[in-house]
Amino acid sequence: MTTTSAEAKRPGGSRVHVQRFGTFLSGMIMPNIPALIAWGIFTAFFIGVGWTPNADLATIVGPFIHYLLPILIGYTGGSMVYGIRGGVVGSIATFGAIAGSDLLIAQVNATLPEDNQLGQIHMFIGAMILGPLAAWTMKWLDSLWEGKVKAGFEMLVNMFSAGIWGFVMAVVGFYPVAWLVNGIMNALSSAVSWLVETNLLPLTSIIIEPAKVLFLNNAINHGVLTPLGLSEAAEDGSSILFLLEANPGPGVGLLLAFTFFGIGAARASAPGAAVIQFFGGIHEVYFPFALMKPILILALIAGGMTGVTTNMLLGGALRAPAAPGSIIAVLLQTAPGAYFAVILSVLLSAAVTFTIAAVILRASRKRDLEAMAVSDDAFGAAITQTEAAKGKSSDALANLRGGAATQAGGSGGPATGTMREIKNVVFACDAGMGSSAMGASVLRNKIKKAGIEDVTVVNKAIAALDSSADLVITQGQLTDRARHQTPDAVHVSVDNFMNSPRYDEVVDLIKAQHEDR
Repeated sequence: MTTTSAEAKRPGGSRVHVQRFGTFLSGMIMPNIPALIAWGIFTAFFIGVGWTPNADLATIVGPFIHYLLPILIGYTGGSMVYGIRGGVVGSIATFGAIAGSDLLIAQVNATLPEDNQLGQIHMFIGAMILGPLAAWTMKWLDSLWEGKVKAGFEMLVNMFSAGIWGFVMAVVGFYPVAWLVNGIMNALSSAVSWLVETNLLPLTSIIIEPAKVLFLNNAINHGVLTPLGLSEAAEDGSSILFLLEANPGPGVGLLLAFTFFGIGAARASAPGAAVIQFFGGIHEVYFPFALMKPILILALIAGGMTGVTTNMLLGGALRAPAAPGSIIAVLLQTAPGAYFAVILSVLLSAAVTFTIAAVILRASRKRDLEAMAVSDDAFGAAITQTEAAKGKSSDALANLRGGAATQAGGSGGPATGTMREIKNVVFACDAGMGSSAMGASVLRNKIKKAGIEDVTVVNKAIAALDSSADLVITQGQLTDRARHQTPDAVHVSVDNFMNSPRYDEVVDLIKAQHEDR
C-alpha cells in the first residue's frame, strides 16, 4: 500500500490543473443531469418530430433549455463556491447573460432576411463562468464587512448586499459576458460545422480518447461538447456531439481484449470491468488498463473514430447527453430513427478497438509474461494463490503482500506510517459518483466481513474532500489532487476499482489499529 504523510511531496503539473478544472465543470453539470434527462424526454415525445407530438406541451421545451437549465447550472456553480447565498447571486448573474445574449441575437436578426435568422444561444458556458464568479466576488465582499455590522442589522445588510451585487453581476453578464460567450459559441459552432462539412469530425477522437484515460475528459465534455450539443439539439432535435465522448464501444472493446488476451490480474478483472463499463456507464474502470500499456490508446482512438464515422454516415445522434455513458443511457437518449446507426456505431467501435488491442496484447504477450515473472504483480498473485490453496489468509502472507505493494508504489518510496486513527475512509473520484461509489461499496463489504463496526466508508468528489477524511482512496492519476485537498490524511492509490489488493491492505491496517487499542 502506498501511503503518504502530510510532509510528502505534492507533485502538480498542467495535467493536475486541467483535471481540477474539469472536475469543477463536472461538479456544475452532473447534479443537473436529471434536468437534462427530463428535457430530453419532453423533446422526444412532444416536439413536432417527436413520438407523440403535442403543440401545447412542446412549449415547455424552449424555456426549459433556454432559461431553466442555464440558471440551474449557474446556481450549482455558485453554491459550490459560497453555498446558497452564492447560488442565488450566481443565478441572478446568469439571467443577465441570458437576456444580454437574446438582445444581441435580436439586433443581428434585425439586419438579416426573415428566412436566414439566427437562433438562440443558450448560456451554458455563461452560467459556468458567472455562477462561480458571482459567488466568489460575493464571498470576498462579505469578508470586507464581516464582524463590522452592528447587531440587529445583519439580515438587512446580508439581503441588500446580495441583491445589489446580484444586480451588478447581472449587468456584467448582460454586456461583456453575453458578448464573449456568443462569440465563443459562434466560433465553436463554426469549427464543428467545418469538421462535419469536411468529414473530419472523427479526428476529434485523437484528442478525446487520450484525454479520457488521463481523466481530462470532463473539461472537454462538459466545457465544450455538452453546451454545443444542447444548442444543436434545441434546433434539430438531436446532436451527434453527445456521442463523441459517451460512446461505450471503445472502452468495452479494450476490456474484452484484456479478457481474452491479457495476463495476470488485468485479465482476471477485465470481464467484470467490461460489464460495469458497458451497462453501468462507469468509463473510469477501463482507464487503468490503457495506462498500463499506453500504446493501447491507439486502439481506443481507432475505435472512437470508427464510431464517429458510422454516426456521421448513417445519421446517428442523441436527443440529450447520455449520463452515465452506459449503453442503456445511450439507447434511452437515441433520437427517433437513429437506433440502427447508434447501435452499429457502438458495435463497430468496440470491434475495431478489440481487434487492434488484441493484436498489441498478443504481440507483447511473451515480453509481458517475462516482466510479470519478476514483478511485484506476480509476487502478489503467488501470495493470492497460496492463500487460496491454504483455504484462509494468514498474517505472514498479508505482510508479504504489503511488502510487495509498497515496493510497487513507484517513486513514492516506502510507505510512511501514520499515528492517525482511521475512522472515516473516503473513496474519491472526479465526480464523486460512479467509480468512487463502486469502490466504496466493495471496501465497505470487506470491512463489514472483517467485523469492524466503527469505521465509515463513503464516496465523494475530490473537490468535496475535507479534513474529516482520515484515509482517502483514489485512482493513481487522481491522487495528487486528492492529496492537495486533504494533505493531513493517509492517501492510498489503486489501479483496479473493483478488486484492488490495496483494499485488503486497508482492512488489515484498520484491524491492526483496533487490535492495538
